[in-house]
Amino acid sequence: MTERTGYRATTKFLIASPTKVRPVANVVKNKPYPEAMAILENMPQKGAVLISQTMKSAASNALYKNKQLDEDMLFVKEIMIDEGPRLKRIWCRGKGRADILLKRMCHITVVVDERAGE
Repeated sequence: MTERTGYRATTKFLIASPTKVRPVANVVKNKPYPEAMAILENMPQKGAVLISQTMKSAASNALYKNKQLDEDMLFVKEIMIDEGPRLKRIWCRGKGRADILLKRMCHITVVVDERAGE
């Protein structure tokens, strides 16, 4: 089995649709950590806030486990947006009918690692 490298953080059961969060994740994938955080701070999407919180946690894990690292030495190696469970709610419609409203959840996993050149 292959061994995974890097420092990871996972946030689960976030009430946000994975299809809306994935485009935000694709923007910051494989970027240096400070640049990725600057990009996420200036994005208006809800997913940007959720990803930045998880990314900040992954960077903190990296700095805690390896004291020689600095934030400038990190880059975003991998971001996974997985689908979580769905909350089913009733949406009342006309003429006594009802539809099911699905509130989708996602799990965000961020892996940061040290740059190879440094």
